[in-house]
Amino acid sequence: MRNIDIDSLEIFKAVVDCGGVSKAAARLNRVQSNISTRIRVLEERLQVVLFHREGGKLTLTAEGQVLLTYAEQLLRLSSEAEAALRNRAPRGTLRIGTLESTAAARLPPLLSTYHHRYPDVRIELVTGDTTALIERVRSFDIEAAFVSEPFRADDMEKQPAFAEELVLIGPKSINDMADAQALAQRTVIAFATGCSYRRILEGWLSMARIMPERVLELASYHAISACVAAGSGIGIMPRSVLQVVQAGWQQETQVRALPLPEQFAHSRTQLIWRAGYSAVALDALKEELRQQK
Repeated sequence: MRNIDIDSLEIFKAVVDCGGVSKAAARLNRVQSNISTRIRVLEERLQVVLFHREGGKLTLTAEGQVLLTYAEQLLRLSSEAEAALRNRAPRGTLRIGTLESTAAARLPPLLSTYHHRYPDVRIELVTGDTTALIERVRSFDIEAAFVSEPFRADDMEKQPAFAEELVLIGPKSINDMADAQALAQRTVIAFATGCSYRRILEGWLSMARIMPERVLELASYHAISACVAAGSGIGIMPRSVLQVVQAGWQQETQVRALPLPEQFAHSRTQLIWRAGYSAVALDALKEELRQQK
């Protein structure tokens, strides 16, 4: 079924504002019969009565009031879209997803510069793991997302954003974790299974044919770091995130960071969006990323 068109909403809004068909027709430079017909067709399509008709006077029904609320929003967005396309100036809302690690350690300077350059854009951030964020982009819930390799999304376009050095973290009493065998009797503390960094750690352990004692799933890097510092297990995170976490501690030695083998020690964060999708505000963000490299 075809959606309500903007022209019909504009006619409906004019009738409401003018209090009748004749004045609305004059405002829109249309004949009265055209206005009346468009309102009748709109009511038939929605299968509701939008106006009470009493002696030539029109007043909104409850259903008409609901439509008016949406009509005002849609007409405003239509106007904003037209203005943005005319002058190519980013504006409106840009809804993007991000890993918690990226939001904490990488995005503040990028988004600060972006906001200074494009103050008419309101950015909404949604956090999640790589798998969940890809699905939210795919389902049109967000326009783009910062996700970490490894991932597979053949229906997405991508742009390199940040390079991360990954480190193992353990309690400060541990001196050496470079050997995967040393982790066999330890708990892995990590995000849920959709986390790319967890997949990297599990890939290393799997290559060494090591099964950790158990996996404790937590929802934030601060919580993971606190459990590691308490001796509950070991974890993995970008060094940039560990620095942010440690900045809030009185002592930086509550956890010890040790290097991973070279083939597991590096990961790239990519900005992804649906193939073929384009938006002025998103294009501006992509350009900002290119300039910061």
